Amino acid sequence: MANPDLLPLLDPAADAVAPCCPPLTERPLDAEEAETAARMFKALGDPVRLRLFSAVASHAGGEACVCDISDVGVSQPTVSHHLKKLKEAGLLTSERRGTWVYYRVEPSVLAAMGQILTGPPTDRTDTR
Repeated sequence: MANPDLLPLLDPAADAVAPCCPPLTERPLDAEEAETAARMFKALGDPVRLRLFSAVASHAGGEACVCDISDVGVSQPTVSHHLKKLKEAGLLTSERRGTWVYYRVEPSVLAAMGQILTGPPTDRTDTR
């Protein structure tokens, strides 16, 4: 059963990245699209969350053990709270392996976030 609080960024059946919302330059967002995009950007609006998200996204393979990303200047319970908020927004997934939890950012999530702001990629070879 789908969790309605998660950010529906991607259609798992689609081969291409399908953002949750149309690019801002395409048309005005409707109320539901704006709520969805706002949840994502609100989750990233905290500097600690943005640092944690960046630490996971930039880690080799886009996956990091919580033990490797906890040095962000706050206590471990606070790190856990912020990671939970990023998961609730659909920006991170996690998997427990033994005593450690590993977090992952799918490359398609980053691409979908970018498309909201910039629109779909264009063919850069077209010189017209």
